[in-house]
Formats: sequence, structure tokens, C-alpha cells
Amino acid sequence: MPRWGMVIDLDKCTACQACTLACQAENNVPFSGPEQAAMGRSIHWHEVIADVKDEHGELHARFIPRPCMHCEDPPCVTVCPVGATYVDDEGLVRMDYDVCIGCRYCTTACPYGIRYFNFYAPEFPEPYDQHLTPGVPVRPVGVVEKCSFCIHRLERAKREAAAKGRELTDSELVLLPACNQACPASARYFGDLDDPESTVSRLARNPRAFKLLEDLGTEPKVIYLGEEKN
Repeated sequence: MPRWGMVIDLDKCTACQACTLACQAENNVPFSGPEQAAMGRSIHWHEVIADVKDEHGELHARFIPRPCMHCEDPPCVTVCPVGATYVDDEGLVRMDYDVCIGCRYCTTACPYGIRYFNFYAPEFPEPYDQHLTPGVPVRPVGVVEKCSFCIHRLERAKREAAAKGRELTDSELVLLPACNQACPASARYFGDLDDPESTVSRLARNPRAFKLLEDLGTEPKVIYLGEEKN
């Protein structure tokens, strides 16, 4: 079985937010107006967050794209009382929206803040309602949602490869998620972390590689490459 993961090179990222916009469109993430946003009810499966530090009297800012970490040991799965959040055979942290009861234990347990509760029924005004992505269910009010690594794209690619009697190639996987495909700086890579020859596996062995909040023991499968030092 593959173990899907992502590598993001912060030295290449320009914080243009193309990844965030592509994720919103591809995954039918609902709009939120200014009132909902002011109450902290905006839904973003992917965000670019700013990390600002004072280094020797000088402010240094870096921008960190933040999808779901798809942890090896996800706290969200541990606390879910009904099994709506689970890890599949290929290491992806999945959501069963038909089972979710909206208790929001998972949003509290997630140390990365990447789970979002639907406080209101999603609406897609014209003409946006004509551009919803087939195969991505629109989540109802009262459930928690999050990044899926564009699993619908992955499943489609698997079917197409199987129909041709072959395996998925690394070159097909690298830009498979919408966020990766939209990145103009080619800063993002997707693939099988257990394949030593894959792009993500080779990059994960780079000396610049690190993980967010690694000391918590969640073992995130999103790996970052830090900036090169002059």
C-alpha cells in the first residue's frame, strides 16, 4: 500500500494564495460573508499562514501553506466518538459526513487548526452553482469538514491507470491535488512516502525537511523544506 504525503518547499513559495483558491474551487468549499467571517466561521481547507519572528532585532516573516497534515497518529481520530474521522489503508485521514454528529471534538483536538464546522447550510449563488466539482459531496450544515488531499482526483487517476493495466507514475502524482497543480512556483509535491524513489520521499530526506509541531508525536505526512540560509 502507498503512504500518501506532501512536501512543500518554503524557499519557493511566494504566498500568492493560488493553492488556497484552487482548493476552495475544487472541493466545493462554501462561501462565507463578512458577518460569518467576523465570527470565525469561514471555511478554508487550505490556508497560507504567516510566521513572523524577531531575529536579533529584525523581523523575519515566512509564509507557510497549511493543508490537513494527514497525521500518522491523528488526535482527531482518537477523540471522535462515532468513527466519522478515520485513517484509511493508504494513510489518509478521512471524513464520513453521513456519520459525523457535529460534536466538534476533532476541531478541539487538532493541534493544526485545520478542521471546520459548518455553522450554516452551504449556498452557491449563480453562476457558481454550475461549476461545482462532480464527485465532491457538498457538506451539510452541522458537520465538520477538512482537506482530503483531493482524494477524488486520486481515485480517478487510479481508475484510469487500472483501465490501462498499469500503475500510477510519480510524475502523475506530483501535481495531482488541485493546490499543487495551481502552484505557479512549483513549490509543492505529492506522492508515496514509502517509495524511496518518489519525489516526495527523496525530498523528505533533504536536510532542510521539517514538520509542524513535530514534538507532539502526531507524525504529520506534510513535510516542509525550510529556507536556504545565505
